[in-house]
Amino acid sequence: MTIAPLGLLLDIDGPIASPVTRSIVQPSIPGDLVKLVAAGVPIAFITGRSDTFVREQVVVPLMAAGLADALAAGGRMFVVCEKGAVWFTMGPQGAGPVEVDNTVALPQYFADEIRRVVDERFAETMFFDNTKRAMVSVEQRHEVDAAVFQQQQPLYNEAAFDALVEHGLGARYGDREVPNAAGDVPYRIDPTIISSDVESVTLDKDRGAERALSYFVEHGEVPHVWRSVGDSRSDYKMADYLHAAGYDVAHVDVRPADGLLERPYQVIVEGDLIHDEAGAAFLSYWVQKLGL
Repeated sequence: MTIAPLGLLLDIDGPIASPVTRSIVQPSIPGDLVKLVAAGVPIAFITGRSDTFVREQVVVPLMAAGLADALAAGGRMFVVCEKGAVWFTMGPQGAGPVEVDNTVALPQYFADEIRRVVDERFAETMFFDNTKRAMVSVEQRHEVDAAVFQQQQPLYNEAAFDALVEHGLGARYGDREVPNAAGDVPYRIDPTIISSDVESVTLDKDRGAERALSYFVEHGEVPHVWRSVGDSRSDYKMADYLHAAGYDVAHVDVRPADGLLERPYQVIVEGDLIHDEAGAAFLSYWVQKLGL
């Protein structure tokens, strides 16, 4: 297969899945992704989501749109979950075996305590994500208004920070840091618009980008031109990694209201469109540009 002059690193929540329904609702997205894969565009999803979420909410609609044939013909797709702690390949049969970097996982006793805290204090607004393998995450309940969740989220974040400190794990939350007994701060609390993650400080979108690019390089030629797409400031780190590695990259920000970051590469917005509407417009642009 001839390698197309483009590679894509895509966040899922925001540009691909609606942050409201947390599923793919833009009808053009699955088909356009499949067309791009069939044309030789290497595509990696770089997400904080669990592998279970990606398989159920992304892989299923992509397979229904014909992804199996595109991959059987030589297309390439790779999935990095939990910001680099978990990953799997995609093939004609769907998702491959899940691999986990257990060195960055939170202790099970901490996860158990957070589950208890959520059940006792925050169950009306958020739920404990049982599908995470390395992170400890909570998420806004679907039936709860975003404003209500955002009122409770800082209270939960404080409780999670206190639990990290009490267990001597070493923690960072905002501007506050409390080292562990060795003087290290190995974990942080990372809030998003619909969730809060407790995670290793070594995990981020640049680590995910490195893992994805390494996979593509090991399995064939890679294009020089790349685009990364995301809805948070941390998503710029995908493009940061590609730029530092010498690739021609631009980043597409689908939530520019949070503030565009100054970068040595181009930052793109899709007019007035945001979230998955912007993601859909971006993918459709490249489908047309490549004549697919």
